[in-house]
Amino acid sequence: MSKILIRGAKVLGGEPQDVLIDGQTIAQVGAGLSAEGAEVVEAEGKVLLPGLVDLHTHLREPGREDSETVLTGTRAAASGGYTAVFAMANTFPVADTAGVVEQVWRLGREHGYCDVRPVGAVTVGLEGRKLAELGAMHESAAGVTVFSDDGKCVDDAVIMRRALEYVKAFGGVVAQHAQEPRLTEGAQMNEGVVSAELGLGGWPAVAEESIIARDVLLAEHVGSRVHICHLSTAGSVEIVRWAKSRGIDVTAEVTPHHLLLTDEMVRTYNPVYKVNPPLRTERDVHALREALADGTIDIVATDHAPHPHEDKDCEWAAAAMGMVGLETALSVVQATMVDTGLLDWAGVADRMSLAPARIGRATGHGRPVSAGEPANLTLVDTAYRGQVDPAGFASRSRNTPYEGRELPGRVTHTWLRGKATLVDGKLT
Repeated sequence: MSKILIRGAKVLGGEPQDVLIDGQTIAQVGAGLSAEGAEVVEAEGKVLLPGLVDLHTHLREPGREDSETVLTGTRAAASGGYTAVFAMANTFPVADTAGVVEQVWRLGREHGYCDVRPVGAVTVGLEGRKLAELGAMHESAAGVTVFSDDGKCVDDAVIMRRALEYVKAFGGVVAQHAQEPRLTEGAQMNEGVVSAELGLGGWPAVAEESIIARDVLLAEHVGSRVHICHLSTAGSVEIVRWAKSRGIDVTAEVTPHHLLLTDEMVRTYNPVYKVNPPLRTERDVHALREALADGTIDIVATDHAPHPHEDKDCEWAAAAMGMVGLETALSVVQATMVDTGLLDWAGVADRMSLAPARIGRATGHGRPVSAGEPANLTLVDTAYRGQVDPAGFASRSRNTPYEGRELPGRVTHTWLRGKATLVDGKLT
């Protein structure tokens, strides 16, 4: 059926309205719309948001299909309310050529659960020595606009400057994994009281903050855009706030897990809490929440990092870093930001849809819920409360830190250009 009437939804958390989808487009928004010829979705009490956009997802394909594939990752995205994701470049082979990014882009188009926008590597092989084919990746069918060596830092200042200069020509952005490698050699967790008590190698906040400080100054010098991946410390917040006050074109993201979890979790020695950057202190968590609320941090990005069971179910030192996040992100944001009064649902729509789409130039996504716009939409039962059960995940991996934890909210429906990818919590 080409017409769908979403009846009585609270658009961006406001007053109940009806939203009529006709084909791929929102036809009307208002009260008491006619349901003639339309499939009706009863949405009383639920919140309707523009489809979520994740600027930082690891889909692992090609090369690590034991962790995730484009199919399973995009199914997880649709389950979490996402209609577009940006797939990071640290695959095997690395997405550092037009051929690899086009492969990932075409796989996303074939599976159809959400749009996949490949992120191109900044340097060949993520080795930090030579710029990758930035122009060719941008001019390819994938139309790459975001470039990152995520998983590794572009620690060479000359290479970083050249990358910023190169992408400026076509309005691209370099997304930096801020981690000074010499300061984090052997690091296992956040450097602080807990690391000292546990005897684990400390990961100092300055390793992140020093790179951010350097890169915002480089971006100012070049007149280019820089984006800070998974910002995690109170000091980093202050640097980004200062840079924005100077008019530097910097944006930043925070992950859901850095809004909720702290380094105290590491006392369990459960490798599910091992992540890069590491979980920080309660003080950092509060600073991140406040910065997301006041706009210093622009967006929430999942850093969805799936791993097979054997890579996480082992001793702490040997475990891989990372957590899955696509299917729990909105619930964590509701718990930490909405239910605490720091953000309203319009603010959530901005941080999880409008702003990431704008930063990544994701055409057709992050648009207002209004007539004439593409019907990329997410319906959320915000009154729901339930325990996280990874057995029900669409992702191929189960390395979630929230197993058994009660979280609020549940995505019930997701529409990608008017096509339902999730109905009553079940993938189509």
